Amino acid sequence: MRWLRRLFAAILLGGQVLIHILKFRFHYNNTLEQMRMVGPGSILITQLISATVGMVFTIQVAREFISIGAGSAVGSVLLLALSREFAPVLTAVVVAGRVGAAFTAEIGTMKVSEQIDALYVLRTDPVDYLVIPRTIACCTMVPILTLMAIVTGMTGGWLVATAIYGLSSKEFIESVQKALSDWDLTCATIKGVVFGALIAIIGCNWGLTTKGGAKGVGESTTAAVVTSLLAIFVSNFFLSWFLFQGTGNLRL
Repeated sequence: MRWLRRLFAAILLGGQVLIHILKFRFHYNNTLEQMRMVGPGSILITQLISATVGMVFTIQVAREFISIGAGSAVGSVLLLALSREFAPVLTAVVVAGRVGAAFTAEIGTMKVSEQIDALYVLRTDPVDYLVIPRTIACCTMVPILTLMAIVTGMTGGWLVATAIYGLSSKEFIESVQKALSDWDLTCATIKGVVFGALIAIIGCNWGLTTKGGAKGVGESTTAAVVTSLLAIFVSNFFLSWFLFQGTGNLRL
């Protein structure tokens, strides 16, 4: 029941954040600081994971496609897999584990140490000062990290396809060009924005509702990460269903 109450509170917090953002009520310096934490601080691990995923996916796909004479489709399939699913989801998972947990732990510590109450005494809204900068930072940087992950994953796949399976660079690049579309990149960006908002709002809400001292902070951090991952996977299903309706138009 407590988890459901916190989930309902997170939904209300999301609506409150949206209203405050539309009114341009946020702290500029805090926002820049959080953007540096979310973006540059997560580049190395997200790009390393995307490169590894691109290489492993190519290993699994290339040999099967080559065996049926469809080696020219390897680049297309890799691009679609990365742009539509792997890059947005894996980037969000990494950010949820690294940044979302930090949000909950930091704000949770402020809550149990009564620093949140001090903000009210100073007539500072915790939503404006703590939540909105983190939400804007995640909604801005997660899509950028996602697009970078697509490029890195494609580079890793290209290296494997050409070095291990003997596909020519020209054949691989032409395959990518056939599958590349503005809509797929737009959808990856949309997913990044939604996932970033979920990570920030859930992380901040679980921090603001923390009770029970240091033990409560640890429990809230764990619960926030698990809830964020659940929200990412559930929302990914509905976003994919909504964004990719109708028949495909891939040219192999």
